[in-house]
Amino acid sequence: MGKDYYAILGIDKGASKDDVKKAFRKLAQQHHPDKGGDEAKFKEITEAYAVLGDEKRRKEYDTRGSSFGGGQGGGFDWNQYAGGFGQGGVEFDLNDLFGDFGDMFGGGRRAAKARGRDISVDLDVTFKESILGAHKTIRIAKVSACDTCKGSGAKQGTAFDTCKTCSGSGRISEMRRTVFGQFTNTRVCDVCDGAGKIPKEKCPTCGGKGVARKEEDINVTIPTGIEQGEMLRVSGQGEALKGAAAGDLYIKVRVKPHSVFRKEGNSLVMDLPLPLSDALLGTTASITTIDDKQIEVKVPPLTEPVQVLRVREKGVPGRGGRGDLFINVSVAMPKKLSAKAKKAIEELKREGI
Repeated sequence: MGKDYYAILGIDKGASKDDVKKAFRKLAQQHHPDKGGDEAKFKEITEAYAVLGDEKRRKEYDTRGSSFGGGQGGGFDWNQYAGGFGQGGVEFDLNDLFGDFGDMFGGGRRAAKARGRDISVDLDVTFKESILGAHKTIRIAKVSACDTCKGSGAKQGTAFDTCKTCSGSGRISEMRRTVFGQFTNTRVCDVCDGAGKIPKEKCPTCGGKGVARKEEDINVTIPTGIEQGEMLRVSGQGEALKGAAAGDLYIKVRVKPHSVFRKEGNSLVMDLPLPLSDALLGTTASITTIDDKQIEVKVPPLTEPVQVLRVREKGVPGRGGRGDLFINVSVAMPKKLSAKAKKAIEELKREGI
């Protein structure tokens, strides 16, 4: 009896081409021999995909059923298709199907470019700096390009020889055998670090490594309105790697609280408690803004326990303009009353105030 390829892939007969591919990819990752899976099971699901993943073969299979394949007694001629992909056999996009381990098939996926390590640091900024922005310099210890050889690993003025390991190509090709056959895997030469040449004399400072650990000052721009815990990325300021691009520096910002202001979106908010007399009669209050400017704010007589005043464009600067400052005006109740004050309040009481 012929095999039920739909059952093998766990799909129904109405499955789309994308559904067939998704089912195969999931099962192939699960049963691949290089991942500790069962080779026989892997061949079986690959056989099913070889048929159902091809419109012509799928139509023939749906029509002929158990008699599909002819010469193998109704079975599938694995050798007809597994002898070599892209050479008259089944065309698999292995890089697409296998995702993260597609590079084991050599021809499909390019090796990721080497890159230095990313690093992260914490940076404390004042509340004022977080609102108005600032320029900061931080000193960090990291692996950087050697100052003497500028990252080449060679002694100044020395000649270079062609790397014998990679014959000057900077890459090494290795043959790997899988259930699909033999494939070529290419990697960066670890002798010349991909340069294809080796200096006759190594740099005396870094010993030919091209990098050295040292302290370095990094200039950082703090944008206006940055939030607590926000990350800044400084491209190319991570750790260096010989013959490759440096990694990135990630800076986690920690904002110190302010004694007066707090941030709400692009607005600044502050509290202004007033003596009872000012609250009843109204007053003019002198306010120091976040950018250290003095402004006079007219406070009308309070009609409620808390009144909110709005001062335009004294909040957080941004692309759409500057936000506003909101002042929560309230009554500061006295802790003690003099005899004169008590008498005055008694008069107010008699007037129904």
